Amino acid sequence: MNRRSFLKAAAATAVAPAIVPSSVFARPAPSDVLQFGCIGVGRQGQGDMQELIYRGLEAGARVVAVCDIDSHRVEDAQWLAEKIYTVETGKDASGTVKAYHDFRELLARKDIDGVLIVTPDFWHAAHAIAAVEAGKDVYLEKPLTYSIAEGRKLVAAVRKNKRILQVGSQQRSSIHFLMASELARNGRVGKIHTIRTWVPEDVGSGDARPEPVPPNLDYDAWMGPTAVAPFTEDRCHPQRSYERPGWLQIEPYCLGMITGWGSHMMDIAQWGHGSDLTGPVSIEAKAEFPDRGLFNVHTKFQAEAVYKDGVRLIMETGEPAGVRFEGDRGWVFVERGAIKASDPAILKWKPGQGEVKLIQSGNHMKNFLEAVRGRKDPIAPVEVGHRSNSICVMTHIAMKLGRKLKWDPEAEHFVGDDEANRRLDYPHRAPWTV
Repeated sequence: MNRRSFLKAAAATAVAPAIVPSSVFARPAPSDVLQFGCIGVGRQGQGDMQELIYRGLEAGARVVAVCDIDSHRVEDAQWLAEKIYTVETGKDASGTVKAYHDFRELLARKDIDGVLIVTPDFWHAAHAIAAVEAGKDVYLEKPLTYSIAEGRKLVAAVRKNKRILQVGSQQRSSIHFLMASELARNGRVGKIHTIRTWVPEDVGSGDARPEPVPPNLDYDAWMGPTAVAPFTEDRCHPQRSYERPGWLQIEPYCLGMITGWGSHMMDIAQWGHGSDLTGPVSIEAKAEFPDRGLFNVHTKFQAEAVYKDGVRLIMETGEPAGVRFEGDRGWVFVERGAIKASDPAILKWKPGQGEVKLIQSGNHMKNFLEAVRGRKDPIAPVEVGHRSNSICVMTHIAMKLGRKLKWDPEAEHFVGDDEANRRLDYPHRAPWTV
């Protein structure tokens, strides 16, 4: 199946009217429609773009621009967005979505209210900070940033510019993860002493042999703030499909499953613990880094963090991916699409007056759009995303150093460990400093 055939097949399913709620046909007046641009429209980016399009039809928002450094991908996204709008509105939407290759040109548009950013992890900070400084609200895929220092700078930029930022930690908008977190916060399994999380394991190997840069790809722009490295398809993304890209398993671009899936699970762990605006006081980890050619992130790992109140957070690879809150009267385990407890009666409880009741969101993207309209924090705001990601990055640092580390969650640095603190950020290639 060639590239365009693939997109057409995907779009044929995506635009089927049966999957769209009838409420989308009661649309706001054009003058009240929020306008969005999408920066990064690859594998995950096109999926998120479609979610923004459909939820925008309900909530009065429209995608008017797409941007990518791969001309094939930006053309596909432009075609797909216009196809969906044509089907859903009954009007020809050709020419209504503009394509860009430089994100700065998209951000310079005064008529764009916000952006969806779905780029490689190492680009998140530069793209998001530029967006909020340009006055745009942001939906940013997780993990929030590549480094802890970048995360703190992004938090400061969002606050300074009074912007809305939603992190793509969509598990917060799942009823099961909400239930588990409320059960833990309200002591329904007793006093919490241990939280366990499991994430999938990376597999496979990458080919490091250099290849010619394809003409559709601005490879220097793709490398952005990272060090210059020879092009190979396994380093970047597949050129003939939308399969999982190789950069997800290469350390200068991504820290592996500890941030890839870990940012989801640690977010819920800290939400249920009530520590999602702070962090642990110590962490230790061990991991396997087998020879897999170009792919060099961890595979199996085990880690343990301890919070000021003595609660232990145990993180490891394993299936199913999920979170278990363990108390002195039982436990509750949650994964995507399911929840169970040591006693089924625990799951029948609902918070009453005076008990902790967390924010409920039926849809993560729609929650973001509502937050933009209401000028209020969404369910996964920037500080929460930063703290959820920080514990994952700290775990990675502990993996690499192989020793127990003490952490100051208020100052956000390691106590008495200069080597660990040097890993809180990395050298950014000019001009992409943040």
